[in-house]
Amino acid sequence: MVRTPTGPPQSRKFYYITLLRDPVSRYLSEWRHVQRGATWKTSLHMCDGRTPTPEELPPCYEGADWSGCTLQQFMDCPYNLANNRQVRMLADLSLVGCYNMSTLPEKKRAQILLESAKKNLRDMAFFGLTEFQRKTQYLFERTFRLRFIRPFVQYNSTRAAGVDLDNDTVQRIEELNDLDVQLYDYAWDLFQQRYMYKRQLERREQRLKERAALLPFRRSPGSALNDLPSSRDEGTAESEAASRLPTEDYMNHIINRW
Repeated sequence: MVRTPTGPPQSRKFYYITLLRDPVSRYLSEWRHVQRGATWKTSLHMCDGRTPTPEELPPCYEGADWSGCTLQQFMDCPYNLANNRQVRMLADLSLVGCYNMSTLPEKKRAQILLESAKKNLRDMAFFGLTEFQRKTQYLFERTFRLRFIRPFVQYNSTRAAGVDLDNDTVQRIEELNDLDVQLYDYAWDLFQQRYMYKRQLERREQRLKERAALLPFRRSPGSALNDLPSSRDEGTAESEAASRLPTEDYMNHIINRW
């Protein structure tokens, strides 16, 4: 319930949405950010009603910030929250004892976090991918029936893209972010399914509009029955359109709950 200044409380719906990014690019971008002096000191990392202890979440650096750190130093810190950040931000950490690494074996902990992140991503009304700006805009607009003033622009020239890496370094970053890599692969597949579903639905609606626009020209004038819809035509159109819809209809999982 949301209180308004001039009236009674109103019921509103709130939806979780997110944007995912290629794990290697995202990791490099965060390193550049930290290198320029950014910190997350104000982040409480609340989980199950408490913040992690210094033993559970040791710092990667001493002093005010980690400015000037090299990529090697960034990768070498075992407590770096940049590792698998996207999975950790989407998953329910309480399932694995929050930041207490001793509650579960590492492999079991990782699997639970990944599955939790996938589930929460599936349950979101909308998510997008940074590498697919126009498709992200398309999905957002058709999910929430909104229109942006101008089209999204795909910027591929980023700080992360400007980092020159050898194959060994890329492989090391992928290993440090293995859960994020798996999540991104899963998200890409789910993103494409949602996009294709919306496109098929849009084409179906367009065909029905075009068919409805042609109906007045197919009927002979002067008959009162011509003012009534043809059940045979409608039934055929609906059955044909329904047969073209994908078998995995995520809208039944998301949209019908709205």
